[in-house]
Amino acid sequence: MTVAVITVSDRASAGQYEDRSGPAVEQEVLSRYPSAQVRRLVVPDEPTRITAALEQSSDADFILTTGGTGVSPRDVTPETTRAFCDRELPGVAETLRAESLKETANAMLSRGYAGLRGTCIVVNFPGSVAAVRLCMKVIGPIMEHAVAMTRGQGH
Repeated sequence: MTVAVITVSDRASAGQYEDRSGPAVEQEVLSRYPSAQVRRLVVPDEPTRITAALEQSSDADFILTTGGTGVSPRDVTPETTRAFCDRELPGVAETLRAESLKETANAMLSRGYAGLRGTCIVVNFPGSVAAVRLCMKVIGPIMEHAVAMTRGQGH
């Protein structure tokens, strides 16, 4: 399984802030799937840069983004991801929000999106390390099955 992790953060991309959520996603993926190939990118909250990172990573089985899912004026990850994807996976985004809501009321403000671009599954996570860990607990168990399904391998 190949997983691209894209951190969307103005400050982290400028080197003003250490990216902690991207490494947390990588750690969570590798703890569940030790043979997974993980690559990481950090981009600013700019649609053109996010799209370029998504396109660069579209050969992966999964693209997991972290950051840019809230309600601030620069949070554009969901819209950019939606425009990039061919098909929607509403159950993934809905489940991530529902499970996150059990931990924090702030989950109501998450606008994360999940979809497919060809056989690549794209999921937006919030930008905090705690949110990333929770989201990985939710989707981690279904990742192998999802990859098999996108490859037409059935149930």
